Amino acid sequence: MPHESALIDRARLRSNQWRKLRGLLMHLATTEGFYARKFREAGVRVTSMGRLEEFVAQTPFTTKEELLADRLEHPPFGTNLTRHPAQYTRFCQTSGTSSGQPMAWLDTPESWEAMLECWRRVYEAAGLAKGRDRIFFAFSFGPFLGFWTAFEAAARDYLALPGGGLSSQARLEMMARYGATVLCCTPTYALRLGEMIGEASGVERMALRVTKIIVAGEPGGSIPEVRARIEKLWDASVHDHHGMTEVGPVTFESADLPLCLQVIEDAYLAEIIDPATGREVEEGTQGELVLSTLDRAACPLLRYRTGDWVRKRMVNNRLVLEGGVLGRLDEMVVVRGVNIYPSAVEAVVRQFPEVAEFMVEQRKVDDMDEIELLVEAPEAVSKSLLKRLENKLRDTFSLRIPASLALPGSLPRHEFKARRWRKV
Repeated sequence: MPHESALIDRARLRSNQWRKLRGLLMHLATTEGFYARKFREAGVRVTSMGRLEEFVAQTPFTTKEELLADRLEHPPFGTNLTRHPAQYTRFCQTSGTSSGQPMAWLDTPESWEAMLECWRRVYEAAGLAKGRDRIFFAFSFGPFLGFWTAFEAAARDYLALPGGGLSSQARLEMMARYGATVLCCTPTYALRLGEMIGEASGVERMALRVTKIIVAGEPGGSIPEVRARIEKLWDASVHDHHGMTEVGPVTFESADLPLCLQVIEDAYLAEIIDPATGREVEEGTQGELVLSTLDRAACPLLRYRTGDWVRKRMVNNRLVLEGGVLGRLDEMVVVRGVNIYPSAVEAVVRQFPEVAEFMVEQRKVDDMDEIELLVEAPEAVSKSLLKRLENKLRDTFSLRIPASLALPGSLPRHEFKARRWRKV
């Protein structure tokens, strides 16, 4: 069932958001940190703001480039910390995949607890039963926030099984041995593990009790073709979620809104903007997700441009991202005038179950971007498969994208975020 606060009156929600945000703004105005300087440089007087609408109209966006620059100037943690350094007890780090350089994030026990509460919403929305479900975490447990918050939140209400440091074979065996009912991992790894069930691992489907899979880290969980393939391999339902180290767990998927991500609005003020104008888009329109943290006050972000490309919908007073995260602005490629996101290519490829793995190569030809699809597939079907793939890509994107066969086992397999797009 949806969380009770998801159904509250919109005006009441806005009032609660402003109450939290105003308290944070008043505190930031008394510091000498990142936002105090940012406000002064922009001529923003937070003490004169009386409504949420004034905050949105007057507060400049925060970008990842600004945060990186602040950390370089004030290493290693930057200056957007609102508490005394001795009060911070948790360290996490971004993957650095989009910026090329990871960023460290610190949390106090209070800000950490706020994120655990968001993760508990994810589990509730997926219909997990306290004291009954056993959640297996197929993570490496590196310094990424999502691993630790997901695990610690689960340990409050469920049996949490850590799978870090294990091979895929050992993870399947452990899930069978200890009766895991829920699997948490990336969509890519859910596919990889699922394909090993049976002869490849010796772990038969009947030995596994997994009935639900919670995925995050990539758009695949809300791509119908990817979801269908995972559900068929596991005979289990898929539940999508998304978040990021910079802000925390942001969304969950409720049973009554499949293939949509609901924003946890009592923890985040969310805007969906036109990147060119910075203005809020109309319902049903795609735009960039912008977030302000309301509860993670020890390392706050205000109007943070996430780079996530989403479609705005309002359903029963709830803000939802229809189709999940559709892609990232920094991953979009323009090929002969057509905007292409990696997630859109994956949606096509996953319609062909013969494809074991794939990679997209991007190269410059006469100063223009061109892409080519590489696939691993059984040799017996390769020739007809390549033709069908090219036809489907042409029908989808209205341009020719060549497909070719890669040697068996030559394309990388991924446990965390898949990297299926490379420049050559």
